[in-house]
Amino acid sequence: MNKHIIRLLRPHQWLKNAFVLTPLFFDRRTTDLHYAAPCLLAFAAFCLAASGIYCFNDIRDADADRLHPTKRWRPVASGAVSTRMAYATMIAAWVLAFMLIAVGSLHSDCSRLGLAGTLLFYIAMNVAYCMKLKHVPLLDVFIIAMGFVLRIVAGGLATGIALSHWLVVTTFLLALFLALAKRRDDVALYESSGIKARKNVENYNLTFLDHAIGMLGGATIVCYILYTVSPDVVERLGSPHLYVTSLFVVAGILHYMRITFVDKKSSSPTRVLLRDHFIQACVAGWITAFAIILYY
Repeated sequence: MNKHIIRLLRPHQWLKNAFVLTPLFFDRRTTDLHYAAPCLLAFAAFCLAASGIYCFNDIRDADADRLHPTKRWRPVASGAVSTRMAYATMIAAWVLAFMLIAVGSLHSDCSRLGLAGTLLFYIAMNVAYCMKLKHVPLLDVFIIAMGFVLRIVAGGLATGIALSHWLVVTTFLLALFLALAKRRDDVALYESSGIKARKNVENYNLTFLDHAIGMLGGATIVCYILYTVSPDVVERLGSPHLYVTSLFVVAGILHYMRITFVDKKSSSPTRVLLRDHFIQACVAGWITAFAIILYY
């Protein structure tokens, strides 16, 4: 496959779709192939759907991206991939995504129609976002956060695992926190250089974003701690020691706030996760601690 097509699909962003697997992890089903296989299938479908959305976004934003210091090197904006080829790639990705759901082997408790509907809604919501809604302040970041909620909903539908409301709320708050941190980077760029990374950048300012990010960071931590000590969760998972994992959540969020406010490098949460060793250590520590508590 052409390397520019691969860049257009943005495979490094597939890391976000790991949220599809969270119901599997929290329900202690990661080693059960009857649950793991359909969840991985849903993960693959969301990766393809997300890649199609990135194609559509790059086509729509090509002119604006050419004025951006880094986005101008994107495949469509730079001319490495033609608009026609980008559209063809987008359609192929979406068709393959729905084919996986239609013909794939899913869990007996899975709602195939529900999963397909969730994927369709995810695509439609993001197409609307690319066309218009990303220019509406606050609604733009709420849509991003909803995308993560839809991922864990898809994981639940693919496996038939019931979702904890604490898991849904914490995911939404964390995604909103990261989306606003990303917006802050856009505003900082605009105020320092006059470059508009997106049209609605003037509808935000650093004062508002700093307060909102701080508030959401705190809310995410509180919500997660309440999750770990919830009697229902403790009973279902069979351990009163889940609160120990809060250490890694608090450390990770505080470090990400330092990256946002001090280093001013929060433009891409995915790249931060792939490159920042402290964040990686927090994630690894959280997964290890949670796995020990859940599985041993």
